[in-house]
Amino acid sequence: MSNPLRQIQHKSTILDGLYRVADAVAIIMGMILAVMGSGGTPVGDHQLAVAAALAIYYVVAEFTGVYRNWRGVSTEREIWCGAMTWALSLGLLVLIATIFRYDHPFNRYTLVSWFLISPLLLTISRMIIRTVLRWMLANGMNQHGVAIVGVNELSIQLAQNIKDTPDLGMRVAGFYDDRPSDRLPQIPESLGTCIGNLNDLVEAAKCGDVHRVYITFPMRAESRIRNVLNHLGDTTASVYIVPDFFVFEILHSRWSDIRGLPVVSVYENPLLGVDGILKRVSDILLASLALLLLAIPMMLVALAVKLTSQGPVFFRQRRYGLDGQEILVWKFRSMTVCEDGPSVKQAQKNDSRLTSIGGFLRKSSIDELPQLFNVLTGTMSLVGPRPHASAHNEQYRKLIHHYMLRHKVKPGITGLAQVRGWRGETDTVEKMEGRVQCDHEYIRTWSIWLDLRILFETVFVVLGRKNAY
Repeated sequence: MSNPLRQIQHKSTILDGLYRVADAVAIIMGMILAVMGSGGTPVGDHQLAVAAALAIYYVVAEFTGVYRNWRGVSTEREIWCGAMTWALSLGLLVLIATIFRYDHPFNRYTLVSWFLISPLLLTISRMIIRTVLRWMLANGMNQHGVAIVGVNELSIQLAQNIKDTPDLGMRVAGFYDDRPSDRLPQIPESLGTCIGNLNDLVEAAKCGDVHRVYITFPMRAESRIRNVLNHLGDTTASVYIVPDFFVFEILHSRWSDIRGLPVVSVYENPLLGVDGILKRVSDILLASLALLLLAIPMMLVALAVKLTSQGPVFFRQRRYGLDGQEILVWKFRSMTVCEDGPSVKQAQKNDSRLTSIGGFLRKSSIDELPQLFNVLTGTMSLVGPRPHASAHNEQYRKLIHHYMLRHKVKPGITGLAQVRGWRGETDTVEKMEGRVQCDHEYIRTWSIWLDLRILFETVFVVLGRKNAY
């Protein structure tokens, strides 16, 4: 049995209950408005559907985290999470009704209206709650003064984050540090000053002037952290340790636990759980649609490749996929050679190896279209770090710090680096570093909206034909 003292638990608040009640009201009102809009009145079947939807919604919400603490997180992310929770709940509701062959009396208008009205009401209710909370905080209600122990880069960044995020309901009362003032970094005037040492902090906490304390010492300073904790253990102040994870290059981090023992990820694939399912479903739907629209043009391109040069229509090259696993990436052959050995020369401007139509295929990115089959088979995604030839991976992993972390997600047909101007030949290490930095940023900040924006911007990048050889 795990020690309860070593478990990190979610702290339920009145706000949690308020959100749950607001969501229930939104879903119920959505059904009422949908039924009234169709000229009917709610009956037992409508009540049964609402009850089932609410039960499923609350279960799905535990996986999507819709009832997490959203302080400091953008409204767009909260609304998106709520909308996805509703969409997944509806999908499960329909699946269950299909499995049990439930013969509902609803007309199509009522169902579609309910599906659309409810997320609108969910969004409105959350925006109202956020607006009220911000008004309360702006008027000094529910605000907490916090003390920061340690004056360093991390503590200054923490103070700046608190200042930039007023809906956290916190204000920095001051910094505390035992070191003499001549050894302390300069604190920006807008963030406060160092108002005392550890003894001053303990006295302030005992007197009730300080209710919340953040310790920002480096993790290696274990003895200093223990000393502060021992002194504050004789007060009623809430104490938090802020790990200095900024010393690492965090690709994507999240908290988890192993039988109550907390762990934090440093390098991790962000596309787990619901996010991974969402990205995979969008890949399949969009890739299938693209193949339907491009089937005839791709057949004409294949015929042109075959008639204008000797060799196969398609060229498959070994590249690294998810977690560095080797995959075969499909392309229309645009060169007279099919290099796939330990040494692969990158395409250059006016490359002599190009076929008569190879230059056009590469500049227009038409040669990449067969990678839609890679997307359908699951070895690639529509959006992600562009896959490099295996030979180039082995070359640059020795030259660029954390190069291989770009393989923590599936490679993509297009990516953030391509729409940022890093498309084409990487004839210098600096160019490849720029591409890798974009890849890391994509992994850290991934969202479905980012994927859609990259796909949209890719159209203009392809039309511009810049840096494509």
